[in-house]
Amino acid sequence: MKTVVISGTGLYTPKESISNDELVETFNQYVGNYNKSHEAEIEAGTVTALDVSSSAFIEKASGIKSRYVMNKSGVLDPEVMHPLIPDRPDEAQSLQCEMAVVAIDQALSQSGKEAGDIDFVVVACSNMQRAYPAISVEIQDALGFEGYGYDMNVACSSATFGIQAAMDAIRSGSASCVVVVNPEICSGHLDWTDRDCHFIFGDVCTAIVLEAEETCTSDNAFEIVGTKLITRFSSNIRNNYGFMNRADPSAVGARDKLFKQQGRKVFKEVVPMVSQLITEHIQSLDITNTQLKRLWLHQANLGMNLLITKRVLGREAVKNEAPIILDEFANTSSAGSIVAFHRHNDDFETGDIGLICSFGAGYSAGSVVVRKR
Repeated sequence: MKTVVISGTGLYTPKESISNDELVETFNQYVGNYNKSHEAEIEAGTVTALDVSSSAFIEKASGIKSRYVMNKSGVLDPEVMHPLIPDRPDEAQSLQCEMAVVAIDQALSQSGKEAGDIDFVVVACSNMQRAYPAISVEIQDALGFEGYGYDMNVACSSATFGIQAAMDAIRSGSASCVVVVNPEICSGHLDWTDRDCHFIFGDVCTAIVLEAEETCTSDNAFEIVGTKLITRFSSNIRNNYGFMNRADPSAVGARDKLFKQQGRKVFKEVVPMVSQLITEHIQSLDITNTQLKRLWLHQANLGMNLLITKRVLGREAVKNEAPIILDEFANTSSAGSIVAFHRHNDDFETGDIGLICSFGAGYSAGSVVVRKR
């Protein structure tokens, strides 16, 4: 069977960032305004007063300290509390395409490839900014290569599922050089007025170049040793926004049209699912946990990552065994594990083994074992 390698990765980071302190200041202003405007209802017991938040609460609950966003002014306006991103005319490049091109250019440079070498692009992320035409086909046009592309959504696991699709295409012969790109504008589907989740997400875009080993010239390539994907239905993480909303005007703008989750249930159910996935996957490849130099995990919650690595390794992880980037980036959905991989693989030597793992809504989870070439 043809060996497939990851020969390059790229990262687009927005120019603006919001610290916990900035976020909390705005949120608490919103809470004060809300409670004041609903003072009579709160006293009558018909409306529940909102609670203020704190940076200490956010960091303890998640490990997050800041997040990059495409627009800061709207999020930090207590009268707005969402990013302000104007629509663009149809003839202009979409925001997701713009982000993707930057990340792809970096990944191509690292892999020693040019845009003309690509023959398949997969846009894999949690939310597309439009239904059609596909963002992937727009990216193909922007980069100017022949071939094909499509969009896919497996929420926070989109990148690893995209890697599977790319690998399958290369092995089947339908493509020779594939780019998986993850343009995540998570700030757009987040309720910034919800104390339990307003701090979770950030914006970013990652890109991954995959190709057959025999065409690879990169000096920092990773052979894909094996992949394993699983899905199990759950409504504990959900976003009901979609074109069908207009068919029920009473539901337009309802709370369930943005990201929502039952965090405690997610933690309790996802940690054992992911730990078991990783353990069974490496065992099926005759790899022991002691052979894993690094785990590049989905960056959703520090507590989840610490517990998963402990279950997989049988001990607490030491520094750099499971790098954390969510303190700077927050949860960037499908891009999180790839940001960790992109930033923390330079010290790998030939033969070193690592594992990229995603997990999230669905539930969905993906495990990709790689070996330094």
